Amino acid sequence: MRLILTGWAKKAIFEVQEYVKLCVALGRAATSRPFYYRDVIEQLDAVGVGSLTVVLLTGGFTGAVLALQSGMTLDQFGARSVVGRLISASMIKELGPVLTALMVTGRVGSGIAAELGSMAVTDQLNALRALGTDPVRKLALPRVIAGVVMVPILTVIADFVGIVGAWITTVTQLRVASSVYWNSVVMGLWIEDIWMGLIKPVFLGFALVSIACFVGMRTTGGTQGVGRSTTQAVVAGSVAVLVLDFILTKFLISTLY
Repeated sequence: MRLILTGWAKKAIFEVQEYVKLCVALGRAATSRPFYYRDVIEQLDAVGVGSLTVVLLTGGFTGAVLALQSGMTLDQFGARSVVGRLISASMIKELGPVLTALMVTGRVGSGIAAELGSMAVTDQLNALRALGTDPVRKLALPRVIAGVVMVPILTVIADFVGIVGAWITTVTQLRVASSVYWNSVVMGLWIEDIWMGLIKPVFLGFALVSIACFVGMRTTGGTQGVGRSTTQAVVAGSVAVLVLDFILTKFLISTLY
């Protein structure tokens, strides 16, 4: 048992070391030439526009369900009129960034891992190296930039759609006036809440895309290995999003408030 635990610990430390090396290589590639602008534009479209539908659906229905559930709870205290305050704070500070990151992990992270994994097992990455092209600069960096840029934008869209979905539910199901709801939304927000909702997605976007690139580029074992890498990318990315969300929340609360 001790040998198994020791071997697992060594493997985990090695994987973390290799991931840190990838992050360093990404930083070096981002601050030096050449820079592949066309690839960045393509990935901005793939990550942002391609994920828009699932983000809209997730944000809208999350806001609607949250309004129904919180309305039932607030009724016990006769505070149904302040449902907007709870919706705005919950969506902007927590649910919007986390759910958007998880949806992007499921859609984009799996796709990146499968794409890069297929290139790894068919020696296309080695072919790029033989031609003098750095795979990290050509393949990983554009995807990471797209994740860092588009995940915050998608989060803002999810927040807005979620608040609108909650508004529709509040007016039609909870019978709260629109003016009361929107006043409650505005009164429940502080500028620090907005900053928290914008800072989190930047780090979450970097984490989920860089992990997917890391897992994909280290794929071995043929087509079965590609399947394993896809699963690992989604699982590791989702866990990283949740853990990083807690760390960022703790840090931002102590820093901003």
